[in-house]
Amino acid sequence: MNPQLFLAFLVVAAALACTPGVDWAYTIAAGLRQRSFVPAVAGLCGGYVLHTVLLVAGLAAVLAGLPGVLGWITLAGAGYLLWLGVGTLRSWRGATFSAHADGGSGTQLRTFLQGMGTSGINPKGLLFYVALIPQFISADASLPVPVQSGLLGMTFVVLVGVVYTLVALLSRTLLQSRPGAARAVTLASGIIMVALGAVLLGEQLVPLLAGRA
Repeated sequence: MNPQLFLAFLVVAAALACTPGVDWAYTIAAGLRQRSFVPAVAGLCGGYVLHTVLLVAGLAAVLAGLPGVLGWITLAGAGYLLWLGVGTLRSWRGATFSAHADGGSGTQLRTFLQGMGTSGINPKGLLFYVALIPQFISADASLPVPVQSGLLGMTFVVLVGVVYTLVALLSRTLLQSRPGAARAVTLASGIIMVALGAVLLGEQLVPLLAGRA
C-alpha cells in the first residue's frame, strides 16, 4: 500500500471521525443512560465493520449503483433514526449519569444492536465507503485491491472507536455531576437524531412525490 496515500487517508478519516453527528449523539446519550458506554461504541464500530465487509465483497459499489435499492435503504435508515431519536427525547427529563444504572446483559445487547443499526443502516456511511476509500487505493500496490479496501475500512473502524471512546469519556466526566447539563445534552442528541432522520426522509419522499405530481 502506498504510504503517502495511507497517510492522506488517515488525515481525512480522522477528520470525519471527529466531526459531530448522529454517532456522537448516540454515544453520549447511551453513555448517560447506562453504566457502560462500551456496548454503544462497539455497536457503532460493528456497523462500520459491516460496511467494510460489503466493500471488500464488492457489494457496496453494486448497491450504490442501484438508486432504487439505495432509496429503500435510506428510507429504512431515516425511519430508524426517527424511532431512536423519539426514544431519546422521551427519556431526556430523567437523564443523568449513575454508577448504578442498568447494565444487564440484555440492555447491553440492545445497546450494541442499536449502535450497529445507527451506523450500519445509514446510507451516508455506505456512500462514504464507496466514494472515499477507492480514492486511496493504489492499483500498483503489492497488496490486492480487496485487501487494501479491508485495511482502509478497518483503519476507519479503529479511528472511530478511539474517537467515540474519548467522546464518551469526556462527556461522562463533564456531565457526571451536572444533571441539568446531562438532560440538555440528551435532549440535543434526540433532536439531532430526529432532524437527520427527517432530512433523510425528505430527500427520498420529495423527489418521489414530485415525480407523481
